[in-house]
Order: sequence, then C-alpha cells, then structure tokens
Amino acid sequence: MGKRSRQRQKNQSAGRDNRDNAGWGAGYADIVKENKLFEHYYKEQGLVPDGEFEQFMDAMREPLPATIRITGYKSHAKEILHCLKEKYFKDIQELEIDGQKIEAPQALSWYPDEQAWHTNMSRKIIRKSPLLEKFHQFLVSETESGNISRQEAVSMIPPLLLKIESHHKILDMCAAPGSKTAQLIEMLHADMDVPFPEGFVIANDVDNKRCYLLVHQAKRLNSPCIMVVNHDASCIPTLKIDVDGKKDILFYDRILCDVPCSGDGTMRKNIDVWKKWTTSNSLHLHGLQLRIAVRGVEQLAVGGRMVYSTCSLNPIEDEAVIAALLEKSEGALELADSSADLPGLKWMPGVTSWKLMTKEGQWYSDWSEVPSSRHTQIRPTMFPPKDPEKVASMHLERCMRILPHHQNTGGFFVAVLVKKAPMPWNKRYPKLRKDVSSLLAAQSGGSPAASTPTDTPRPPESAAEEGEVGCPEGKVDREAEEEAPKGASMAQETTAKQDGVCGPPASKKMRLFGYKEDPFVFLTEDDPVFTTIQSFYNLSPDFPKLNVLTRTHEGKKRHLYMVSKELRNVLLNNSERMKVINTGVKVWSRNSDGEEFGCAFRLAQEGIYTLQPYIRSRIIRVSVEDIKVLLTQENPFLSKLEDDAHAQAKKIDMGSIVLKYIPNPNTPAEPQCPIQLCGWRGKTSIRAFVPRNERFHYLRMLGVEVFRDKQGLGQKQRDEGKEGEEQAEKDVEEEGAAENEAEMDLENGDENGSSQPKTDSGKQGTSS
Repeated sequence: MGKRSRQRQKNQSAGRDNRDNAGWGAGYADIVKENKLFEHYYKEQGLVPDGEFEQFMDAMREPLPATIRITGYKSHAKEILHCLKEKYFKDIQELEIDGQKIEAPQALSWYPDEQAWHTNMSRKIIRKSPLLEKFHQFLVSETESGNISRQEAVSMIPPLLLKIESHHKILDMCAAPGSKTAQLIEMLHADMDVPFPEGFVIANDVDNKRCYLLVHQAKRLNSPCIMVVNHDASCIPTLKIDVDGKKDILFYDRILCDVPCSGDGTMRKNIDVWKKWTTSNSLHLHGLQLRIAVRGVEQLAVGGRMVYSTCSLNPIEDEAVIAALLEKSEGALELADSSADLPGLKWMPGVTSWKLMTKEGQWYSDWSEVPSSRHTQIRPTMFPPKDPEKVASMHLERCMRILPHHQNTGGFFVAVLVKKAPMPWNKRYPKLRKDVSSLLAAQSGGSPAASTPTDTPRPPESAAEEGEVGCPEGKVDREAEEEAPKGASMAQETTAKQDGVCGPPASKKMRLFGYKEDPFVFLTEDDPVFTTIQSFYNLSPDFPKLNVLTRTHEGKKRHLYMVSKELRNVLLNNSERMKVINTGVKVWSRNSDGEEFGCAFRLAQEGIYTLQPYIRSRIIRVSVEDIKVLLTQENPFLSKLEDDAHAQAKKIDMGSIVLKYIPNPNTPAEPQCPIQLCGWRGKTSIRAFVPRNERFHYLRMLGVEVFRDKQGLGQKQRDEGKEGEEQAEKDVEEEGAAENEAEMDLENGDENGSSQPKTDSGKQGTSS
C-alpha cells in the first residue's frame, strides 16, 4: 500500500514539473497540441499571410505570456507603476537562474501610458528565486486589492476602442468574469475628483453563478456606478428611466458585445481546445452571436458605438455576423475605421470571402450548394454576401483580426459599429403590435391585459402611447415582444412575414434562475438613520441622501450602500423587469458599540473615496510616519502619532474617523497621491480599519517591504537588514482583531448573495 502511494506521489510531482515549465496558468501537459482539421480549415480560409502559417501554428503551441494591467483610474496607478519599475523590474533585469538570464517584463507597446505589461516567466522559475516569489506575491496582493488586474492582452482591446467618457451609459452584454467590465469602470472614473460620474456600467451575464465572479471583480474597484444583472443577452429587457417626470427608454451610448464563441484564439491558454475543436462549434454559435449583436444594436443610442468581439479566428463567428448585421440594418449601422486608434497594435484587416466546412470535411462556398438536410445547421447568414457592390459598401476590411504570432498574444477579432439611424424594424414594427394585441384579446375572449402573463409588466396599451413615451427613435423596440406572451411573438412574426415588414426574431420570455436576491431599498429623505449620521459626520448640504440604499425592508439596517443618481433612476423604474444581482458601494456599516458614541454606523473603507468629499468633521490629517504606525500596529496609543496628528485626535470624540494624507510636492520621495483610510478613535488609542491587502498596498507605497510566507499563514520579513521593517512586519502579523473588523463582510453572502470565499482573481480567465 505504502509503495503504491509513494509511486502515485512521484507521478503527481512529475506531472507538476511538466506544468511548471509552461507559462503561468498553463497545464494539461499530456494534451497533444495537434489538430489536423484545425490546420486544414485555417490554411484553406487564407486568414494567415502567405509564408507565415508555420509561425502561426508554432505560436499557437507556445504558452501564453502572463499579462497584467494597472488599474487606470486610481490615483495610485502612477505610484504602482513607479514601484514596479524601480523595485521589481530593475532587479529582475540583472537576475540569472540556472545560468539563464531572466527576461524582464515588457510594456505592451499599444496600451496607453505603460499601464499594461507582459512577462514569459514560468511558475518553476518563480519558485526558484526569492526575488521573483516576492514579485509574484506583490502581484497577487495588488490584484486582490484592485490595483492590478490579470488580463489577457487582446482582451484589453475592446474597451479601448469604445472611447469611453465619464457621462456615457454603458452596457456590457456578456460580462463575466469581468476583466473588461473593470476596464470600463476605470474609464468612467478617469477623473478621481468626481465621486459620481454621470455615466454608469450595467454588466450582464446569463450564468447566475458567473455573475458573482463579476461582482467580485467589480467590487475591487469600489465604484457607485456599476450594476450587475442576470439575463440572457439575446433578449435582455428594455429598461426605462425617468426624464423630466416622463418615462423614457434607456438607450446606451456604448455597448460591449463580447459574445460566447468557440474560443479557438485561446488555444495557448485553454489547451483542451486542441482536442475539442471542430467546425461544428462555430456553426452552432453563429445564430446566438447574431441574436445577441442584434439585441445590442437595438439598445444602442443613435450616434453610439458598439464593439463586437470574439476570441475566435473563425469568419463564421466574426465577419459573417458583422455582414449579416450590416445587411439587416439597411444602412443604420456602419463599421468605424479604428486603424489609428491603437498605434503599435498589429492586426489583419477583415476578409470579404470565406467558406464553410462541416466536421466531416465537406466544403460549401454558397448557400445554394447546401443540401436541404443541412438547412437547420447551416444558415444563409453564414455565407459572405454575393453582390460585390454590397460587400464593398460594408467595408469589412475595417474589422480587426489579431493573430498570435504577430505580437505574442492570443487570437482575437474585434469590430467597431456606429449607429447612424434607428434600426429599420424599430421604425415600422410597433404598428403591428396593436393589431396582434387585439387579435390575442379576441382569441382569449378578454382584454389585451388579460392575456398578459402575471410575471411580466403590462405592455403599453397602444402604439400611440409607446410613441409618447419619449423614446428617441419614436417607437419602443423589442419591448413589445419581451412583454407579450409567446403566442403574441408567433403572431407578430407571422404578421410581419405576411406584410413583408422587416421584424426581429421572436424573443424568449424572461425567466429567473439562481439565488433569490435581497431587495434594494432606497432610504427616504426623512429616514431616522440619517439624523445621527448627518450630525456625527457633519455631512455637507449637497450630500445625495436619496442615493443611499440598504438590502432589507425590515429590521435593523446592517450596511448602507451608495449608487449614482443615474443608477438610482434605473433601479427605481425597472425593479419588475430586471434581475439585479448587485449594485452600489458600501459606505457605512452598523457598529453595535457606536451608538453610545453618538452614531451607530462606522465608515467603510470601500466607500471612503466616494463619501469623503461630503464629510466635514472627524478628519485627522496624518503624515507618512503616522500611516506606517497605524498600518503596522494593531491598536497604537494616540501618543504614537506625530504631534500634529496627536493634537487633532485629542480634539475628536470617540468613534469612527477619516485618516487623510495629502501629498507634499516638495518631498518627492513620499507618495504623490492622496490616501484616505477609515479609522476608529478609541479612549486612549487609535486604529485603522483597512482590509489586509490594502494595508500591504499602502505599506509598499510607503517603502515598507511586506512578504508572506508560502503557506500564507503569516508574513515574513525577508530583508533581515532593516530592523524597523522587521518590527513593522511583526506588528502586521499580530493585527488579527482589526483585520476581522475591516475585512469585507462575507457573512450573509457578502450582503449580495455570494457565500463563497473570495478567490485570487489573478487566477481568473477572461471572458474573451
């Protein structure tokens, strides 16, 4: 028995060594990276330039470099970049392991402001060097605190091409696991001095469980402008908003349509695609991709941009969808020329001709060649348009295909669409609704309302009423379909065919899956909770009270969250037609000891940058040395602070406080970005309520080295020469109680339904 066990261990460790030789995130060492059908298919399609096919295949077999992106909107981004360059990259450049010089991380040439980097270091090399292990832990820790994101390089492209501004209303249609969503949020918050940008991001995913992954990613950024919803993207409901007292339809300025795909561009990362790849994958997905894209452009505002992207190289999932969309739009959409938007990025222009191949190897270049027995699997929209003039007017060459061997990345496809006019069926289609509605009423022997299912909102009574709603396109788009019963959809489809009127495909009825979420309840202006909060923190008169919400109708409110004014508008007007998983940033948490000090709610670190502009009392200005003391000692006496901070603290009563560091341009050695921490003023002591990873983040910015041991059971000071840092680290290790109070509350499902512990988001893939 013992011998067999030892043999098993030996085999396991051998397998692990094989994986270690691959790039980060690699595995599946036993999978053979060969697929003759794949090679044959892509050779025939001619997507790879002449003479480069072998390079293309060789690159596909190489592990994907690890890429990181520095969170752009945080004012700490420059400090983190400085820290990476000065503290880690410099040392790595001179490092040799087993006689091999380590290749230092390189900035992605096309990503703005050196905010994205890639490295080829493998896990095995990282384990062999304490310096690299330190670098790795820095990345993991900064990822957890939201300052760095692990994200595939090509996945960073679509948000950049959307050209987002702070006032844009954005929809991310297939958002999980959320790396692109995080980018969108960062772009909204480009100006850190504006706590509530006018724009927002609604991030949607069809998979209920993956929505919680999305919540975890978004929560790291502490934004009041993000809402996570759970719907099928191909029939995501039309939302309404209140505009000057009238109900209006929400059209988005920017839409990211990163659709589900066969993923053959991800073979370097998802190695099992090698054995699973077949042409039928793309044939099965084409219809869904087109439905999602159609639903996206319906919800896009005129003048808005939609980016369609896949991590597949297959024209059936790429150009075929775009061509079908352009054809359906009858001139309402056009492909934008993005060739100058990302200087330094190498890409191939979209193709105008392609062929289909079945998994048996049968080729078709035109719909007329397809036998009727295959008409259910192969559709006319999968083929290129026949008319040369029509093809030329589509400008499919403006699509961008990124090939792996050009810049050592994954494979990717992206196209930017601009909406010039309402979609043709949006202009004509609602006229049919009234007839169908009365037809159904006649059939059911009752009023139109009687035929409406109880779990969907009532549709408007008439087409005229829909026009009055104030919709920019003058008509409701597919809402009529969404809100009408199945029979109505079929009847509408039939009528549309009879009248020869262009109409969208029938939509599915909204069904809710997954956990039942707690409600989102906005506080009223005269809520008694506010009275003590207002006076205790001396909130400014312009504090947006109405934007504060809680997650319970009854009992004591445990946490208070804030959303932007625009998201409040969306939430209040769409609670019946939308399944919201999470929104808002936590700003206050109930503290049972707080009531005796004048306020039952303490400040939450997650929301401090949102809330702080409105707080006018209980603020202590601190120095760099004060922050070091507060973050490395569990409960330091007030006397440990420097004289200035000590004097301020003595004037403040016990309770929750803000600790504020303002940079001094005359001392460049110190951090040049503002730091705000939540704290607690005790009777004779003071403490910072900051989650562990954020503590490490701020300490690193202040030049204090923090490093966990491999088990993660504590932290070790590896630089024995610095006694002060050693003492600091010892204190961090003993901080238990404060940490428990400050860690994000995971009880009651993180207040948002997710009862799973947080994972290292560095290990998450991307939706592309």
